[in-house]
Amino acid sequence: MKTVIKLEELGLFILGIYFFSQLNYAWWWFLVLIFVPDFSMIGYLFGDKGGSFCYNVVHHRGIAIAVYLLGIYCSNSAIQLSGVILFAHSSMDRMFGYGLKYESGFKFTHLGEIGK
Repeated sequence: MKTVIKLEELGLFILGIYFFSQLNYAWWWFLVLIFVPDFSMIGYLFGDKGGSFCYNVVHHRGIAIAVYLLGIYCSNSAIQLSGVILFAHSSMDRMFGYGLKYESGFKFTHLGEIGK
């Protein structure tokens, strides 16, 4: 089953790349911005509960889609770009086994324990 989930996440990551290609940005922007959502891990400086909340908000694909749609509604390509990056990054993370975090610690995710 893990292989199926990884393939699904790969497909969603490619979908994120496709949506990025529809925006009027140079490709190097994608490479520069794709790891920016990981700054949400700074929340772990305030403990596991705060860290998991910050991480999960930034890595929630529903929020990424809402941000993208807000960008369409506002005709703002920077907001659309933010939504695309959040979406693609979340899919990339899940493809590598980094899921949404539980409050019990960074390595405990909805996809299982990291490193097991």
